[in-house]
Amino acid sequence: MKKIILLSSICLVLPFVLFGCNSSSENLSTYTLNCQYNDDNHSLTCSQEVNYINSSDNTLDEIKFFLYANAFTEGQNPVPTAEMSRAYPNGESYGNIEINDVKVESENTEFSVNEQGNILTVNLSETLYPDESVNIGLDYVVNLANINHRLGYGENTVNFGNFFPIVCVYENGFVENSFSASGDPFYSDVANFDVTITYDESFSIATTGTIVSETTSDGNKTTVVEADKVRDFCFVLSKKFNVIESVVDDITVKYFYYDDENAQDNLELSCKVMETFSEMFGKYPYQQISVVKSNFCFGGMEYPNLVLISDNVADEETYRYVIVHELAHQWWYSLVGNNEYEEAWLDESLTEYSTALFFEAHEEYGLNYNDIISGAETTYRTFLDVYESVLGEVDESMNRNLSEFATEPEYVNNIYTKGVLLYDNLRETLGDSKFMKCLKSYFKDYCYKNASSSDLISSFSKTSRVNLEGYFNSWLNGEVVFNR
Repeated sequence: MKKIILLSSICLVLPFVLFGCNSSSENLSTYTLNCQYNDDNHSLTCSQEVNYINSSDNTLDEIKFFLYANAFTEGQNPVPTAEMSRAYPNGESYGNIEINDVKVESENTEFSVNEQGNILTVNLSETLYPDESVNIGLDYVVNLANINHRLGYGENTVNFGNFFPIVCVYENGFVENSFSASGDPFYSDVANFDVTITYDESFSIATTGTIVSETTSDGNKTTVVEADKVRDFCFVLSKKFNVIESVVDDITVKYFYYDDENAQDNLELSCKVMETFSEMFGKYPYQQISVVKSNFCFGGMEYPNLVLISDNVADEETYRYVIVHELAHQWWYSLVGNNEYEEAWLDESLTEYSTALFFEAHEEYGLNYNDIISGAETTYRTFLDVYESVLGEVDESMNRNLSEFATEPEYVNNIYTKGVLLYDNLRETLGDSKFMKCLKSYFKDYCYKNASSSDLISSFSKTSRVNLEGYFNSWLNGEVVFNR
């Protein structure tokens, strides 16, 4: 670990406190979905009911939903320019979500979709008071683009990430994030899901949650899935899937793949990751996790109980690195949630550093922790040099929303690369024992909840008994000075 000069000081403060990772599934909103996939026109027809519980202190006269599927309409640009050829191997293609009917307590109601297409507003017939619930029914069709992305169909897989209308998080008003080509513009509360999916029997399925039944009739297969206390729901269909599985710490680990000579090794790696992070941060509380090779233009993508690993990742070392990173997101995003549009650093920086921690604990996989840190330092300094030579200056702040990053390299280097350096330096400052206690405490403090940057800083400060506000702010605000 190399020293980095900081423009902040650290002082003693606050007692050490721990909170348990508890949440009752009985007090959560519930999504019930009945979906049918038509492979001929690449569409998903859905009937959805949401039993929404008003857990705020305010009365509500409307409920707002995020419509990520409309990120694929013409003119929205769902991927950075540099990824266009990998995202659209057959040329640009478009998709959308068509809301056909909305009901509140089984009665038709007024609804609207804003100009950008990202927010659906449903008017309530009666005021919803705190702790009351309301049933909202939605009928819609998701039309898929031919794109290697979270939502879309490719040569090998059909990906259904962020396909359904999901209630916006309420914080003295519903949080309305925008679409973004960079990063993950998502923010959601933990909820319960009961999902029925019907599709041609030639497909195999990987899914969030636990499959409770599967039936076949007239050439179609119907899969019923339950997923309690999860932040989102995703499934993937493929006619090419092979699947192998193993059990570690009572977790069934599944690996879905095609054209992979190292399938067994990748399954064993996935098991080792789940075992290691359960010990490092806190036990993974679900019954299963699926690692799914798929058509995807980026390296990978995380969902509760399921991660996508791109089949564009060519070399074994990078493929393994992506598996570790995406599985680390099961702790930092899936269980400890955050507003990924406004504070992308919060889950991505910690996830990227957790990946380094895994390889430090398991050098048998050929990646050395010190080399990862050294590589991050070199990469970040090169980024600074290039941007300063071209633009004359560079914005090094980390805590800004996705729309405030001018380019994809600026986003990646400030959120991922610099994030690794932040946590490496903090670990050196606090010492191994205290630093690892901070990670465990933060996980316990905010498991099943949504955390903010101030929440993380407060949790780390309480556990370490050190006031870390100045430390974190110096990194987040771009005040850290790097020796170059």
